[in-house]
Amino acid sequence: QVQLVESGGGLVQAGGSLRLSCAASVRTFSTYAMGWFRQAPGKEREFVAAISRNGGSTYYADSVKGRFTISRDNAKNTVYLQINSLKPEDTAVYYCAARSGGTYSSVPRLYDYWGQGTQVTVSS
Repeated sequence: QVQLVESGGGLVQAGGSLRLSCAASVRTFSTYAMGWFRQAPGKEREFVAAISRNGGSTYYADSVKGRFTISRDNAKNTVYLQINSLKPEDTAVYYCAARSGGTYSSVPRLYDYWGQGTQVTVSS
C-alpha cells in the first residue's frame, strides 16, 4: 500500500507561483511512475504532468507546458510540481498519483494510488 500526501497549495494572485509536493510512504518509490492531475469544480479530473521512475522523462498537458515543471527526488520519496505564471483557470484541487510497474501516463485509470489533494486557488 502506498500513501501519498500532497502539500503546498494555497491562495495566490494571478502571475504568482507555487511549489506542490507529494510525499510517498513507500520504500520502493523509484519503481513508481508519478503523475499530477487536477480537478476544478464541476469538471472532470484532468492530466497535468507525469514523470518517469528515474526522473529522466517528463510529460505535460499542452495547457501547462512552459509554466509547470514536474520533478522528483527518489532519495526523499517526493515528487514536486513547480507552478509558475498562475492563471485563474489553474484553480483546482491538485492530486498526485503513483503507477506501479509501468511507464508514466496521462490516463488517470492507469494509476494505482492517489493522494487526497491540495487546493490551489488563483485570484485575478
